Amino acid sequence: MKARIAAALAALLFSAISIVPAAAQTTRETDDNGRPAATEGSSRAGAGRSRRGRQPAAPSPEQVMAAAQEQATLGNTNCQVTEAKLLGTTAEQTTVYEMACAAGPGYIIESKTPPVVTDCVILADSAAKMRAADPKADVGPQCTIEANTDTQKFLREYAQQAGVACTVDQVKVLGRASDGGIAYEVGCSDAAGFWIKKLDNAWTKTPCIQVLAENGTCAFTTSAENAALVKSYFAGSDAASCDVTEARLMGRNANGVFYEAKCAAGDGLIARLNTENVVQQVYPCATAQQIGGGCKLTTAPAAAPAPAGGRP
Repeated sequence: MKARIAAALAALLFSAISIVPAAAQTTRETDDNGRPAATEGSSRAGAGRSRRGRQPAAPSPEQVMAAAQEQATLGNTNCQVTEAKLLGTTAEQTTVYEMACAAGPGYIIESKTPPVVTDCVILADSAAKMRAADPKADVGPQCTIEANTDTQKFLREYAQQAGVACTVDQVKVLGRASDGGIAYEVGCSDAAGFWIKKLDNAWTKTPCIQVLAENGTCAFTTSAENAALVKSYFAGSDAASCDVTEARLMGRNANGVFYEAKCAAGDGLIARLNTENVVQQVYPCATAQQIGGGCKLTTAPAAAPAPAGGRP
């Protein structure tokens, strides 16, 4: 996966929105000509209140839930709203809701056409990065419904949905890829990790050894974990005698995928595997100079000195 990850998510959709809380919206204090409104008790005051001064009743919880569900549906979120909160309105008179969902993270949604949708995991990550850069940064609205606050829970669920079978111990948001998908890094407590990406509600995963080969980085995966991964591929093959201490993915072609392995003892090797990660051929580093530029992890033995008197 050659995903070009955005440097930060600081330009998220809600970072510049100024919301007037619903509870702070009040009636006006003057008449149509700018004069102070009539005082309580006069017939003019009563008529004015009936015509224009009466504040609309706040929507009921049921009405907020219904409106939030409508926005979630219009925003193609697949969210079955289980709890909703009216956050207020913007200067453009759009309405902003927070909602929790029956499955997955909740959202903050602004009722534009189409609705502007940002999930709570992305908002929390953006806020953390902005505050790390500037503790006084205005991070915009954040998710506060209790069901939305455990963002690590949602991130671990993402790893499961992407088919990561290890014991997940760390997950973080990487950012938006060039194709519009959102990428995450997954760390495992007992194995090498992955980058995962969600695009159009479909997940892909990329092993960290491949991420490194494509000039990416994996903060949660060690060199030893990548070596153990490649060693597991070698089991039962001609490469099994190599106690892999370091490994790299060299690339692939029509014949398969090529890994270099440095061995604890003896010469290193290059192995060609098929798409099921079964070893097809093994090349000792001493004779593999023509394969992908040869071995980089194992120092090639020095050439033997010429015999006295010159070579025959």
